Amino acid sequence: MIALVRRATVLCLAGAALTACGTAEVPQAPRPAPSAPSAAPSKAAAPSGPPTLAPGPAGLTPVFEHGPRAGGKTVALTFDADMTADQGPRAAAGERFDNPRLIEALRTLKVPATVFMTGRWAEEYPDAARSIGRDPRFEVANHSYSHHAYTDDCYGLPTVPEDRMRADVERAYTAFREAGVANAMPYFRFPGGCYDDGALKALTATGVTAVQWDVVSGDAFATDADAVARQVLDGVRPGSVVVMHCTRSAAPVTEQAVRTIVPELRSRGYRFVKVSELIGAGNGRR
Repeated sequence: MIALVRRATVLCLAGAALTACGTAEVPQAPRPAPSAPSAAPSKAAAPSGPPTLAPGPAGLTPVFEHGPRAGGKTVALTFDADMTADQGPRAAAGERFDNPRLIEALRTLKVPATVFMTGRWAEEYPDAARSIGRDPRFEVANHSYSHHAYTDDCYGLPTVPEDRMRADVERAYTAFREAGVANAMPYFRFPGGCYDDGALKALTATGVTAVQWDVVSGDAFATDADAVARQVLDGVRPGSVVVMHCTRSAAPVTEQAVRTIVPELRSRGYRFVKVSELIGAGNGRR
């Protein structure tokens, strides 16, 4: 089987100076391995559980990109809370990988959102992770522990070996629980947006649904909030999933862009939802 690599249009760029990329070896997961959020994908999810997609061809981890276009004018804003496994010294030196003003803006604007969080981010900012996880307006999903790539040649990110991918995902869920996030969703976003059939196969046993997007905000390392807002507003369609970032040093204008995006989309008749609602609207429960 020839595995095709899919990747984001513009999320993580190569270069040691960029905050979304790291160079350390992939950390080893603790033993015993932490539990995944759901059972193997061949087993039906409990009716009360979050909506998920059925396994893809050959039983591979399913991939969700957007909701139904005819399902009403809904849109999901998603925010990647990135921190790679080796960025602790930079955080200790004062670099901020969180963005409390963005979270407060979403609360003030009453906007539901899905935050794709790395385990390392949750370890660095446990109070923020717990606050987000306990707020019914938000849902926390998995963005790996290490923020290392799940394919080769992914914007210069170090690569997680295929036999360590499941452990990397499960280690993130452990970090969430230790931070006080009790109900992280069974959704996973690949670092850099890069995946192939090998990665989808490696994650099958975790029971996650991989969540991509159809609208790239362009907020990573952007300095023009108006340009970010225009890109989102030009790209949104009914059922869209918008990818943005919750990392102050790597996406400094996201909060300002959101304050433009939200009222404009509402004026166009859009309703903001979490990813789980979009998946459920598409009859995604397996």
